[in-house]
Formats: sequence, structure tokens, C-alpha cells
Amino acid sequence: MAGGSHERRVRLPAYWYGDAPVPIGARLLSGLYGAVTGLRRSLYLKGWLRRHHPGVPVIVVGNITAGGAGKTPMTIALVERLRAEGRTPGVASRGYGRDGSAPPMWVEGTSDPALGGDEPVLIAARTGVKVRVDRDRAAAARALVEAGCDVVVCDDGLQHYRLARDIEIEVVDGRRRYGNGQLLPAGPLRELPERAARCDFRVVNISQANVASGVGGGETGFGEWPMRLIADQVQPVLGGRSRKLGAYSGQRVHAVAGIGDPERFFAMLRGFGIAVVPHAFPDHHRYSAADFEFGSQLPVLMTEKDAVKLAGEGEGSFVGDQYFSVPVRTELPEAFWVSLLDKLAALKGR
Repeated sequence: MAGGSHERRVRLPAYWYGDAPVPIGARLLSGLYGAVTGLRRSLYLKGWLRRHHPGVPVIVVGNITAGGAGKTPMTIALVERLRAEGRTPGVASRGYGRDGSAPPMWVEGTSDPALGGDEPVLIAARTGVKVRVDRDRAAAARALVEAGCDVVVCDDGLQHYRLARDIEIEVVDGRRRYGNGQLLPAGPLRELPERAARCDFRVVNISQANVASGVGGGETGFGEWPMRLIADQVQPVLGGRSRKLGAYSGQRVHAVAGIGDPERFFAMLRGFGIAVVPHAFPDHHRYSAADFEFGSQLPVLMTEKDAVKLAGEGEGSFVGDQYFSVPVRTELPEAFWVSLLDKLAALKGR
């Protein structure tokens, strides 16, 4: 696939976000999936399965769709705001993408993403807070409290009902929303929209490119909070001085994205007038030199989440000076933070 696009490798079923008919087999499996997940949720809500609370406020950031919606940038923004308010937050994560046999661990910005997970490593690198990965998020929360954290932020744990929570934040992809509105595997939903309606906050990830161009994905509805991911710099993966993203306007680049919605990253770059050669990989993909045999020596721009998996490559690595990360900063209305902090302050005894 040298010199071309890798997008065919991660194409979702056409019926998830399009008008294609859903296969009957997928419909049947969807019904079974809904019955099983609904029963499990009901058992926790009725108290027949025990929920565990660590004794400090728990804020869960998640979504009801499979794939990325912007949970990690939201988590980073939340942690940074809590620290600015004098809190000591810690992050609990499942650590998707890490080795399945890896034990629970503390993650730092220099940790191996294969062991700690790409998103936890990114969160640790960006924020410096304590990050604990564990398949049992309730156990991760307890470890964070024992380590001195006074707020637990759970990254992608909306369906992990074993961990009791005080505040739920749903993050929605503003471009794709809920797709065809059907449960897996007939559609992208882990749970039905009625479940999302019970969350305390609904944050809509608005594409920077769509806002600039007026394309769909820049609107929010009643009760929704807009979240804008702003990118204007690039950072060399091997370290060094950052430069303006706009400097690549009119240039051709290889764009690499191994996230839930790679097109969001590609569209953002195109919004800067950059000629994108797209290379989309599966979420949490582990890269090898073969993945970057593009056949041309263009600059390589990638998401931060992808860059953390390459930053630890040693001497003699395939990573060169033409590899750049595109960090984003998160903007939310101040009224959102006021509402969230008020709700947090109202949790008496925590």
C-alpha cells in the first residue's frame, strides 16, 4: 500500500452511519446484546449486583457508542480544571489497547503504551496526575484514593457499573452522533439513547474543520455543551521546538490516525488547507516500520494518541525528523465548568 491510503483497513459497517440495510444476522445479535446488557444494568441498579464507591467524588467520562468521540481530550480538560480549582484528581482507566495479561499498574508519561495503554500514557504525559489502569475500575479508584487523590475521574467507564459514580459526562461525536440508532452489532450503540439522557452532562465534540467550513457537525441542541478541540501547533515526535500547523497550508503530507474516527483528524488538517494523504488505522493500533512505508518522503502528521506509541522508539528507529504530533487543546463554555463545579461542591461529605 506504499504511497496510498490505508483507510480501507478501518471502514465501519456501511449501515452504522449510512442508509445501507442492516443484515438480518446483525439485527438478531443486536437483540441478544440488548437483552444481556439490559439485564446486567438492571441487576446493578436494583442492588442485586454490588456497586463500589471509593469514598471521594467519582466523575465518569464516557459515551454510548463504540469508538472514539473525544473522551480523552475531555478527561484531560477535566483533570486540568480540577487541579486549577485546588483539587487532587486521579484517573482510573481500563487501558484499552494494552496487553491483556498486563497486571494493574501506575502509568506515567514515559510508560510503554503496550503495557499502560495509549490513552492513559497520553493523559499522564499531558497532565502529570496519577493514572491507574486496571480492568476493575473500582479497584483502580480505591488505589487512587489510597495514593492521596480527592477526586476520581474515570476515563471511558460509563458502562462499568461496578464503580459507583456521582457525576456522569457523556461525550458525543457531533458529526456522527448515534448513527442509525441501533445497538451493536446492528449499529454503533453500546446502550440506547434513553441511557445517555440520564447522564448529568452531554458534551458534543464539535469538529474544528466543520465549524470553519459550515459543514454539519458544528451544532448543539438543548441541554448540550459544545466542546471544541483546537489545534494550531505541531510538535516533533522525537522532541524539539514546535511550529505552526498553518505552515503546512498548501503542502502535501501523510496524515496518520489510529483513533475511533480518523476522518475527524483528516478533516481538521484539510481545514488548514493542507493536502492530506490519509492513512487510517484501527483504534489502539500498534505501529511497525511497515506501516510507514508510504513511498514518499513527505512530512508525517499524526494525532497525539498515535505519537505516544512512537515517542519511546530507540536509536535506529524508523521514526525520523519528519514525524510530527498534532496536539489539541479543549475549549468548553465557562458556564459548563461552573455547573460542573457546583454539582461537585454539592456532594456533601466528599
